[in-house]
Amino acid sequence: MLKIIKVLIVDDSAVVRQVLQEMLAGQADIEVIGAASDPYIAVDKMRGNWPDVITLDIEMPRMDGITFLRKIMTKRPTPVVICSSLTETGAQTTIEAMSAGAVAIFTKPQLGVKKYLETSRSELLEAVRSAAGAKVQKFVPHNKETQDTVSNTNVNFSNQAMTKTTETVIAIGTSTGGTTALEYILKHLEANSAGIIIVQHMPERFTAAFAARLNSICKISVKEAQHGDRVRPGLALIAPGGKHLSLTRSGAFYYVSIKAGPAVNRHCPSVDVMFRSVAKVAGQNACGIILTGMGADGAKGLLAMRQAGSFTAAQNEQTAVVFGMPKEAIKLGAAMEVIGLDEVPRLIMQQQNAV
Repeated sequence: MLKIIKVLIVDDSAVVRQVLQEMLAGQADIEVIGAASDPYIAVDKMRGNWPDVITLDIEMPRMDGITFLRKIMTKRPTPVVICSSLTETGAQTTIEAMSAGAVAIFTKPQLGVKKYLETSRSELLEAVRSAAGAKVQKFVPHNKETQDTVSNTNVNFSNQAMTKTTETVIAIGTSTGGTTALEYILKHLEANSAGIIIVQHMPERFTAAFAARLNSICKISVKEAQHGDRVRPGLALIAPGGKHLSLTRSGAFYYVSIKAGPAVNRHCPSVDVMFRSVAKVAGQNACGIILTGMGADGAKGLLAMRQAGSFTAAQNEQTAVVFGMPKEAIKLGAAMEVIGLDEVPRLIMQQQNAV
């Protein structure tokens, strides 16, 4: 039997509420159970019929969206899709909302909202369906002892990309739920951690704000990647929204190439694009980690990394907000180890020390 996703729209714009309702209407698996112009009206509607997903504006009268989001996540965690403007301020606020528990972003411009929204139906539907499958309860890492060594899986690597160097590259790919997962991981790394490259599925203009937030709370440096940036210890480079990130090598050092291009697996940046480049130029000098996310982007690329000699890992179902991308990688045999989110920082430091 088809599971119906009950959606509540919360936005102070009557135009946006109307258009969102029209965009979601007619879908066999989605039912809009109501629309509200502010959080107080939303609460009244939710008392009798709690939604599976809430689409939430941030700037609203009487109570802003982030305050409302935090109240929801405290009392009854519910998947929330943030409907955010494409402004710099909107991007920064949206990242704060993602940190507070929102699981997806749907962008809207300040002008021409109706026309833009009508051409972005597939993006909205994907965000709502992705959110509906998310586990939004607060994750509390277990303070358990983890193994000191990772298992040595015997794999016949037919394509050794390069011999060992003193440089280690950690490549991380993620999507829905990845913002909070990355925050947890990077906050637990020491300042001398191995160089990290990251693809987080996120719209253009949001990755810079996301990187800036992480940079302000982590011991390592975090920045939105620019073409030609060197991958070096103590630095995490996040692929900019709307552009692919690939790894290149010159001499003993690794660099990133940032280029526009068509979407791969419906995404730009694509995790597969990054992983495949790492397999090609870094091989056994790299570690690939695939985290929470909807779909299959990164699964084949992680397999290519494993076949090239990289150590590979996937996040387990228990700690993943959406067990889509890790599940597909595991099914392909791409992951040498399946681990909880709390074990990822240990793995990164372990791989650094293995070189």
